[in-house]
Amino acid sequence: MIYKLFEKQNFKTKSNLNHIMKLIIFHDTYRKEASQTKEKLIEITEELKIEITDNINDADIVISIGGDGTFLKSARLSEGKPILGINTGTLGFLTEVSPENIKKALQKISEGNYEIENRMMLEGEIIKETGERIEIPESLNEITISKNTIGVVRFDAIINGKVINSYTADGILVCTPTGSTAYNLSCGGPIVDPTAQIMTLTPIAPHTILNRSVILSDDSTVEIRITELRENTTSHVLYDGKAIEVFSGDTVRIKKSDKITKIIKLEERSFIDNIRENIK
Repeated sequence: MIYKLFEKQNFKTKSNLNHIMKLIIFHDTYRKEASQTKEKLIEITEELKIEITDNINDADIVISIGGDGTFLKSARLSEGKPILGINTGTLGFLTEVSPENIKKALQKISEGNYEIENRMMLEGEIIKETGERIEIPESLNEITISKNTIGVVRFDAIINGKVINSYTADGILVCTPTGSTAYNLSCGGPIVDPTAQIMTLTPIAPHTILNRSVILSDDSTVEIRITELRENTTSHVLYDGKAIEVFSGDTVRIKKSDKITKIIKLEERSFIDNIRENIK
């Protein structure tokens, strides 16, 4: 199932750099290919007279070398700087440049021959029964409540102050359009145009008749109130894969973040092209 907003704002804008370009590089330190690609990138920047910095505030462009997981980490560290993904991982929904095309990509960027695509992010907080609040950092893909391998989680899903359903399930996720092709897709959720401005609520293996995703406007506030964790069951909030443990009585509040991720686009490729190539 593919969900697309047919009347949406165009978020692509032409950009140009009028000074010596500075890059900051984040790479997957666990993959040899990513480290080798970083070395190759450094050689090319020297040839093209492009500077490399270790300070995100000085950088014009963020280079992410690895798979989509590395890109998600780069998005959290980018401070709103445009990101170019170089793919040395498996999937490539976010990383569109292959290592052999690095020089060509940097030349295009140096010439201002690229576009920036803005992607919405989520943020949230965990509210304890005591009133204590724990911040959930910005996430490009999703914020998920998930259990361990034992038992189930019981929780209420609340939208803008109104309970839509009480679930017994393995968990539930709230995803951005960018995250629709990640965990959401594995859970049977819809594929969404990544430039759309919506949120998707998808239960994970629910023990209920209402097992469909719910599409929400981007100004919605989602609250997941955990009502029961059975014996030996633990639960975590996962923000783009990073975990914070939660307990019975906790409420997880999620909303659209004011921050965005800026993705550099070098080719006229639609999200339909990505779906056709990556989802077999």
